[in-house]
Amino acid sequence: MNLRIGLALVAIAVVVALAGPWIVAADPRAQELALRLAGPTLAHPLGLDELGRDILARLVAGARVSLLVGVAVVSVSALLGLVVGGIAGYAGGWVDTAIGRVIDVLMAFPGILLAIALVAALGPSLRNVVIALAAIGWVGYARLVRGQVLKAREFEYVQAARSLGASAPRVLVRHVLPSAYPAVIVQATLGMAGAIVAEASLSFLGLGVQPPTPSWGAMLDAGRSHLLDAPHLTIFPGVAIALLVLGFNFLGDGLRDRIDPRQSR
Repeated sequence: MNLRIGLALVAIAVVVALAGPWIVAADPRAQELALRLAGPTLAHPLGLDELGRDILARLVAGARVSLLVGVAVVSVSALLGLVVGGIAGYAGGWVDTAIGRVIDVLMAFPGILLAIALVAALGPSLRNVVIALAAIGWVGYARLVRGQVLKAREFEYVQAARSLGASAPRVLVRHVLPSAYPAVIVQATLGMAGAIVAEASLSFLGLGVQPPTPSWGAMLDAGRSHLLDAPHLTIFPGVAIALLVLGFNFLGDGLRDRIDPRQSR
């Protein structure tokens, strides 16, 4: 059930993000100052914001930003985690110890605070948000892959490949790392939700995507001063973030239960 619900929510978000210009004809940057803060109408189903911009059009455009950040962060983090975790788990010894200490240091700090510090140092932009989130996101994948590799390197077929003279990189890439792919896929699905929330948080603080590019976090920030007279400015972006994050969490839980039924509740 979780898998179906999550897949449906994510699929809807992807379709809306890709087909946004054909679904919503309004320009997300066009302003109608005379109608600013107007509530939902037939012409503007979700109302207008503080500058008279169509909220529905901005939500659709913001969905593309959220999904782009999520995919980019998860892809880079998972790739780095596979490489670093695979090397640490397969090499062992001082290599594993050194990498483990670096991971422990990074995990000792709250991730969002490190992201804020990196974006503040690099400058607020979409590219720097991806860099900052990926710079701290690979740690979880590395620990996960390391644990999988420590278990897989003792499998009989891995020992057989070694005895036949296969090089360490070949054994690692062809025989050891594939055993970690299912766990990484589940982690990546759940990581999408975390990346979307982190991007919204940074945009809410003014450190993410810069105007006039729509962002759900920036929309929440802009609606804070109108909570009483125009609550639709914050309600709709908040609901959009909640549904997309819920969808990825359901999808990750469903995939985990399919891949490893022993963890099913």
